[in-house]
Amino acid sequence: MSSLVSMASVSKSLIFFLLSTLSIFPAHPHPLDPLTPAEFTKVQSIVRNSYPESNHNVAFHYVGLEEPAKSAILSWLEGSATKTPPRQAFIIARINQTTHEIVADLPDHKIISDEVYGGYGYPVLTFDEQIAANAMPFSYTPFLESIRKRGLKVDEVVCTSFAIGWYGEQRRNRRVVRVLCNYLDGSVNLYMRPIEGITVTVDLEEMKILGFVDRSTVPVPKAEGTDYRESSQELPLWSQLKGISIHQSDGPTFTIDGHKIRWDNWDFHLSFDARAGPIISLASIFDLQKQKFRRVLYKGFLSEVFVPYMDLNEEWYYRVFFDAGEYGYGLCAVPLEPLRDCPENAVFMDAYVADHNGMPVNMPKIFCIFERYAGDVMWRHTENSIPDKVISEVRPEVTLVVRMVSTVGNYDYINDWEFKQSGSIKVTVGLTGLLEVRGSMYTHRDQIKEEAYGTLLAENTLGANHDHFFTYHLDLDVDGDANSFVRSQLQMTPVADNLSPRKSYWRAMSETAKTESDARIKLGETQGDLLVVNPNKRTNMGNFIGYRLIPGSVAAPLLSDDDYPQIRGAFTKYNLWITPYNKSEKWAGGLFVDQSRGDDTLARWSLRDREIENTDIVLWYTLGFHHVPYQEDFPVMTTLSSGFELRPANFFDRNPVLKVKPPQPDNQSDHSGASQLTNPWIFVLNTIKKHPQCISSFNL
Repeated sequence: MSSLVSMASVSKSLIFFLLSTLSIFPAHPHPLDPLTPAEFTKVQSIVRNSYPESNHNVAFHYVGLEEPAKSAILSWLEGSATKTPPRQAFIIARINQTTHEIVADLPDHKIISDEVYGGYGYPVLTFDEQIAANAMPFSYTPFLESIRKRGLKVDEVVCTSFAIGWYGEQRRNRRVVRVLCNYLDGSVNLYMRPIEGITVTVDLEEMKILGFVDRSTVPVPKAEGTDYRESSQELPLWSQLKGISIHQSDGPTFTIDGHKIRWDNWDFHLSFDARAGPIISLASIFDLQKQKFRRVLYKGFLSEVFVPYMDLNEEWYYRVFFDAGEYGYGLCAVPLEPLRDCPENAVFMDAYVADHNGMPVNMPKIFCIFERYAGDVMWRHTENSIPDKVISEVRPEVTLVVRMVSTVGNYDYINDWEFKQSGSIKVTVGLTGLLEVRGSMYTHRDQIKEEAYGTLLAENTLGANHDHFFTYHLDLDVDGDANSFVRSQLQMTPVADNLSPRKSYWRAMSETAKTESDARIKLGETQGDLLVVNPNKRTNMGNFIGYRLIPGSVAAPLLSDDDYPQIRGAFTKYNLWITPYNKSEKWAGGLFVDQSRGDDTLARWSLRDREIENTDIVLWYTLGFHHVPYQEDFPVMTTLSSGFELRPANFFDRNPVLKVKPPQPDNQSDHSGASQLTNPWIFVLNTIKKHPQCISSFNL
């Protein structure tokens, strides 16, 4: 007992060391767990030992889990596998300026596959090479002269790298970026102060300047009014809200075991990928009537983000971004701020990536997980038609949220996966951050006599029109992996033979897609439901069990099919695609996106028109935003959100939350925030009870 009492003297660093030892890096990782720091280090050693003569010319552009075969994972889950699925890593490396796709076996410490890629396109840009490219102009005399010519201070200039895309050129053999610059000098909001007209073209592998253009001297927009920091604002007295607390004095309801999360009737696996960010796998829900977990989603993640700008000026026409394939959506994840990004009842998780040299890099507080209650109602009814009696039943909506924020240059994307007790999975993305603006001569809209490609937001500041398309890979396994896609269209039907005084009604006409071409859908053209069903299982009423997709923001690309950005982003032409499961088909924009030509995308795969009925299928959903900037978006944009919902459709035999009890009132007598996870002392005591062999970690 004295040892336990002395826990008060244990430092928090030791506590979190224990937590990470027990939970984050278990001795026997789940087959879908992301690579650990030790495994990243092993990968680096394996690759460098295999190419000893090239150690100075090896760059790691992607290192992640080589996912085991789906059949192996399912057998392992069912307990029928004779051995644990293999632990392997997938590496994309540039070795002597050649792209290699490598699979390494981690226990055996060896390469088992190494293919040289000879097609179009290059891997994700690394931070190291972007930083080096951004520094190149500052030792280049013509650039320095251009800055001085404009009367600007060189030490207040900040430069950033832009992928150059593809515009019909013959084959390029160089990995190249264009470097454009912005100005500080009185503001941290560099994106509102572009230095127009200067373009520096940099070869990433030889790290040298290939070209320099200075063609314009439009004014740099003023710093006044661009700073968005709280410390720089004069806040009105009435702007201070009274305190709001999201408090769970008894601790959260969910538990985290490594990367496996259990909450109420949900069980799922949360992983991290340098390209995709959060990956939700093996999401299953407990059916109270059947007394078992039933699988809903084998794997879901954001596959690509396509952001084409509409400005055709020389420094702008190529600003077409593939945020996952060119920059790494996960690589751009940022630490979340407690009480700002996430409520006080949130629990945080770190992630790891490989740097340019292959070594592990810790990314702290990348995920937050929390239970959300915002005063919403899950279901209710008040019955006052019974004589002398009023019955009122209400169930509040409490959900579990997994959140990550990715800051890709000027934009911050808030990514939520929300699990509901009713069986729904709601996926939301919020757009905030800073606009891309172009400097101009204009100080008032009435001066504009030409195509401006955007909105005048402030003096000399044009906000460019652009799009955001988010394409999700959703491998639904609705109570099994043999599924079909059913489109249920609502059809107006005239009343025949005077059966009713009514003249018309609508009915649902369902059609099962046979091949991929049957399932390509542009939303907004027709009304109805979009369902993934298991044709081999029915409810007790005889209906096929399923899940339906409830779309959010509906937007379709407005570029012509033969425009080069749209050729590369052709996967956005339809909001919905269905493909048969193929382990290699993960990235809607292709594996190698930088300077790609659109020849390895979802749109190309689907041309095979494969059969998709009663088989393992993947749903690809694209939600989009057409963004015409408004002055309220200046100098920083408030969050604009949309998403979609995967909702049960005859999956259960009845309302699955009929027997759900509302949460108990919180014990407000304890305002310390103590809980099993938010108070480390209580968690450590409980952990030691479960794992007494680890007590030596505390050196008590």
